[in-house]
Amino acid sequence: MSDALAVEQVGHSYGRRRALEGVSFAIPQGGFTALLGPNGAGKSTLFSLITRLFDCREGRISLFGHDLGKSPGQALRQLGVVFQQPTLDLDLTVEQNLRYAADLHGLPSRIAKPRIERELARLELLPRRKDKARALNGGHRRRVEIARALIHDPRLLLLDEPTVGLDVPARKALITQVHSLCRQDGLAVLWATHLVDEIDIDHDRLVVLDKGKVWAEGSAQDVLAAAGCGLGELFSKLTEEGAAP
Repeated sequence: MSDALAVEQVGHSYGRRRALEGVSFAIPQGGFTALLGPNGAGKSTLFSLITRLFDCREGRISLFGHDLGKSPGQALRQLGVVFQQPTLDLDLTVEQNLRYAADLHGLPSRIAKPRIERELARLELLPRRKDKARALNGGHRRRVEIARALIHDPRLLLLDEPTVGLDVPARKALITQVHSLCRQDGLAVLWATHLVDEIDIDHDRLVVLDKGKVWAEGSAQDVLAAAGCGLGELFSKLTEEGAAP
């Protein structure tokens, strides 16, 4: 069985500045993987390459065995994305935002309608379906973005620091809901964060990224066992100035 996502020796530069250098890791089908790194580590650059906002000119990226460079259509059909910056149309209702996404994916109404119902229900948004997006709080807007990202039934969901700007209860609720999607639907998730408390040490996989390099990878338990310390201490050690992988 191919991995949900395989990143092999990926590099990227902005002019003379290297943003990513020889990045390699894989995430399995199903399950939650946290991409942990401080601001400026290269997480958003990596997401831009995986989603083809940037061309991957160094290395190789594949989704469920489909090479992103050679078969981008087949690869990207497997992918749903929630970007760090909000992207909802605030003047549309919750339901209209999802209908618009369904149209972009070419879903006929007979397929789109039950999928919209399904996503709104499992993300606890049915009571808000007729509300304009601008009337929602930050946590509910993020839920709408997740529902929209799942409307075409992807098998891999990328979330780039989705809890930015949310209070603690909203953060916890969102994390719980995304973990539930993994368990119930077999969805593979790559969740980028700089917050160690968003990681479930007992169940999540972990990729630590800083200064454009992967410094640790594996189950969170295995990474911590190898390091011989807690997650907060490990993160501090791995990302301190001058540290080496």
